[in-house]
Amino acid sequence: MTNTLSDHIRTILFNRVPEVTLAFWVIKILSTTTGETVADYLNTTLGLGLAITSWVMTGLLIVVLIAQFMTKRYASGVYWSVVVLISVVGTLLTDTLTDVFGVQLWLSTVVFSALLAVTFGIWFARERTLSIHSIFTRRREAFYWVAILFTFSLGTAAGDLITEGFGLGYLVGTILFAALIGVIAIARFAFRANVVACFWAAYILTRPLGASMGDLLAQDPAAGGLGLGTTVTSAVFLVVIIGVATYLGVKVRRQRALATVESDELVPAAA
Repeated sequence: MTNTLSDHIRTILFNRVPEVTLAFWVIKILSTTTGETVADYLNTTLGLGLAITSWVMTGLLIVVLIAQFMTKRYASGVYWSVVVLISVVGTLLTDTLTDVFGVQLWLSTVVFSALLAVTFGIWFARERTLSIHSIFTRRREAFYWVAILFTFSLGTAAGDLITEGFGLGYLVGTILFAALIGVIAIARFAFRANVVACFWAAYILTRPLGASMGDLLAQDPAAGGLGLGTTVTSAVFLVVIIGVATYLGVKVRRQRALATVESDELVPAAA
C-alpha cells in the first residue's frame, strides 16, 4: 500500500515527528526558554540543587521517551512533552559540566559540536538521510532524539559563552541569535540552500535564542534581565506551549483523516 502513496501522504500518516511549520518553531523556541527557566526554578528557587534536579528531570525524560517510542506515529502531547523535558536535561547537562566539573564553556561547545557531528555521521551512514520528514522507524527516531539532546546542550554552552562568557548580555544575545536564524531563513527561501542543513542549523540556534529570551525575562534587572522571575516566565510559556501543541494535535488529526481518504482512493486506482 505505501508504495502507491505520495511522499506527502506517507509523511502525514506514518511520520513520528511533526511537520515543520511556523507553529513548530514557536513551540521549539518557547520550549527552550522553558528549559532554561524550569532548570533555574528547580535548581535555585526550590533549592533542589543541580544533582537532584538533574536526576529527577532525567528520570521524567526516560519515562516520557518510553511513552513516545510506544506510540505508532506522531502524538502531539507526548512528543512535545519529550521536547520540553529534553530541553531541561540538555541545559542541566551543560550546567553540570560547567558548575560541578569546571569545564569551560568554550570546551563544552567544542565537545558537543563534535558529539553532534558524530551523531549525524552515524545517522547518515546507517539511514542515508538526515531528513525529519521520513522518521518512520524507531531506529531513525533514536538518532533523532540523540541529535536533539546534543543540540540543546550545544545551544546552552554556545549561548552562555556568548551572553555571559563574552559579556554581551541577554538582550544582545537574543538579537544576535534571532538575526542568525533570520540569515538561515533567507539562505533557505531566497537562495534555496539545503533544507536539511538549514533545519538543523536553525534548530541548534533556537536553543541559545530561547535561553537568552528566558534569562532576559527572568533575571533581575541588576543582572541585565527584566525581573519577571523563573516562576512567571515558566508558567506563561508552558501555557502557550500547551495551547499551540493542542492546536497542532487537532490539525494533524484532520490531516490524517483526509490523507486516509486519499490513500484509500489510491489503492484501488493502482490495482
